[in-house]
Amino acid sequence: MLKDKTVVLGVTGSIAAYKIANLASMLVKKHCDVHVIMTKNATNFINPITFETLTGNKCLVETFDRNFQFHVAHVSLAKKADVMLIAPASANVIGKLAHGIADDMLTTTALACKCKIIVSPAMNTNMYNNIIVQDNIKKLENYGFEIIKPDKGFLACRDEGDGKMPSEQVLFSYIEKEIACEKDLKGKKILVTAGATQESIDPVRYITNHSTGKMGYEIARAAMLRGAEVILVSGQTNIPEVPFVKTIKIKSAQDMFEAVRDNFEQCDIVIKSAAVADYRPATVSDDKIKKKDGDMIINLERTTDILKYIGEHRNNNQYICGFSMETRDMIENSRAKLHKKNIDMIVANNLKESGAGFGVDTNKVTLITKDEEISLELMSKQDVAFTLIDKIIERMN
Repeated sequence: MLKDKTVVLGVTGSIAAYKIANLASMLVKKHCDVHVIMTKNATNFINPITFETLTGNKCLVETFDRNFQFHVAHVSLAKKADVMLIAPASANVIGKLAHGIADDMLTTTALACKCKIIVSPAMNTNMYNNIIVQDNIKKLENYGFEIIKPDKGFLACRDEGDGKMPSEQVLFSYIEKEIACEKDLKGKKILVTAGATQESIDPVRYITNHSTGKMGYEIARAAMLRGAEVILVSGQTNIPEVPFVKTIKIKSAQDMFEAVRDNFEQCDIVIKSAAVADYRPATVSDDKIKKKDGDMIINLERTTDILKYIGEHRNNNQYICGFSMETRDMIENSRAKLHKKNIDMIVANNLKESGAGFGVDTNKVTLITKDEEISLELMSKQDVAFTLIDKIIERMN
């Protein structure tokens, strides 16, 4: 998704500058064309040769470098950039940009850029919280710059507080969000469910299933990258949260039902990919567990059918997609669910297919609507997520 994208990294004088070497490496591994511009003070913390070695491009420091290949370097690089990230961003450079001062290569390039500029402040906590610096940050936001809020933590100056630059992965996620995809879902709100629910039997044991949440999380991530506002209702998973996605953590099927019920009406698209436990211990008696001849007997009752509820309470402008896990008669059983639950699409996968289903990074599915069946080849769950969203957009337009 980032192949052939041009990323300009601006590095200012801060001890956090060392992190940008790893960020540059991460971007290059994703096949980005990475260019680094440093202030003179930044060269006291990390050598330009480091960036030149990692990116294969000349690291720019001097505005009037006669050995640079572009004509009027700050203008040509600004035109080429798909995104510019200034990190770490010192109070000095933030103040310059907020007032239109361009007296070095970094600031002249930034002011010549028409692409999105992302700024990650990093400095002493007292400096960061200074009213002047905060006012300058607000000015940048008003001018359309995106500001990454610094972390709290132990700083190089031995102070504890705001001002720590976030990790390289966080910086990478801001760049990825900006340039990875066309924003064909901008203005749309999407609700996705993912992961397994758990129904407690007693303080130790519970009923659940093998869902890992990978498919749902990939759908949420794909929708976010394409510009949607995403709500992810997540059961139990071991997956890191998707950045820029509102995640509602739940435990039981009833928890998931309530979270979906309270949020789905405001959404344009609802995709239920979670594997909800079909049964829970019955609540008709306090004595849920009985013993007979050494065997455990548990009274069970069905959990709420979330997808059926959505289908019954949907509005005419919503697109509803569900998932079906089948071990036999996959198409017939899935199509029956499509009609019974009054939804627009169902994603069917056969748990007997190699490489499909729970606990793997690939999937092999069939997209079923009222009018057609689209059988996809075995592919990564990331690719399935993007293909699914493509098909939903096609049918909404």
